[in-house]
Amino acid sequence: MASGSDVKVEVEFDPKNMPFRRLGPSGLRVPVFSLGGWLTLGGTVIGDPVKDIIKVAFDNGINMFDTAEAYAKGRSEVEMGRVIKELGLRRTDLVITTKLFWGLRTGPNDGGLSRKHIIEGTKECLERLGLDYVDVIFAHRPDVSVPMEEVVRAFNWVIEKGLAFYWATSEWSAYEIEEAQHIATKLGLHGPIAEQCQHNMFHRERPEKEYRPLYKKYQLGTTVFSALASGLLTGKYNAGIPEGTRFSTHSNFFKGTVDSLQKEEGLTKIRKVNELSVLAEQELGCSVTHLALAWVAKNPNTSTVILGASKPEQVVDNLKALDVIPKLTPEIMDRIEAILANQPADPPTFGRPALDPNGRL
Repeated sequence: MASGSDVKVEVEFDPKNMPFRRLGPSGLRVPVFSLGGWLTLGGTVIGDPVKDIIKVAFDNGINMFDTAEAYAKGRSEVEMGRVIKELGLRRTDLVITTKLFWGLRTGPNDGGLSRKHIIEGTKECLERLGLDYVDVIFAHRPDVSVPMEEVVRAFNWVIEKGLAFYWATSEWSAYEIEEAQHIATKLGLHGPIAEQCQHNMFHRERPEKEYRPLYKKYQLGTTVFSALASGLLTGKYNAGIPEGTRFSTHSNFFKGTVDSLQKEEGLTKIRKVNELSVLAEQELGCSVTHLALAWVAKNPNTSTVILGASKPEQVVDNLKALDVIPKLTPEIMDRIEAILANQPADPPTFGRPALDPNGRL
């Protein structure tokens, strides 16, 4: 595997105007917008176009790149690692994250979160990436067949051996994250610092309600995927499914979503996208895409929003959302809520009067 000193540095990192946030409670700083490989890098996009996308992202202040063992059956990690080396990026300039759960083979121990797969899977991820370590290793899903103590101890072994600096979760319930934190605290070990979850204007209950106690108790951060609801919040599907779009190229995967667009729930979402588009264009001077990305990024519990791109120009366009974030005043946010009409309800107080909002809540 190649260490940072083995690669001749060809490009110096310039964060440009990219803001950085701490990843959850850790000291690791991550860009507000990062780049992910799901469905694209190593899948529908291979070869030189992968290099073009990552280079444009890096040149525009993105230094965090997210992948997984399951993305394109490992090819996403291979492509990402190849490009990092070919571009001559300094390893210490980068935040590389990958995820474990679905292995590449079908053996009984080739997936899940057993100690065996966490350790062996991490080593295989590093081999495909051509790196000595990743910054964060994610548990891509919870594994109800493995004792949580085994999971926590295994990820800590990976950290102590220098194969990763931190561990995190993806699509875990609040109960499962709490259990992992409890065990880590009891044993004096590292708990998960972040949760990679879906969060967008149409998917809010889990990130905004279920995880709410975790943000306060553990300062958990989110690395958000599907901030554009797989493209629905771009407006591109308002009049059908255009060729070459995600719903078209991955029609089987998104069949349920596509079918729902013809029903009342889907038609309601399209109507809301149209209303949000008017607000974005007339009040903020931006597209609904930029508004949707900025809306997720504005959430203080969002550590980073993971962008997906099949072309370099998509990265550049998405980063225009940075200019929209400061425009999201309380008044604008209230107007967005009026359109969405789906804000998760606060926990019931059973008649107790509200506390003074100027005090500690």
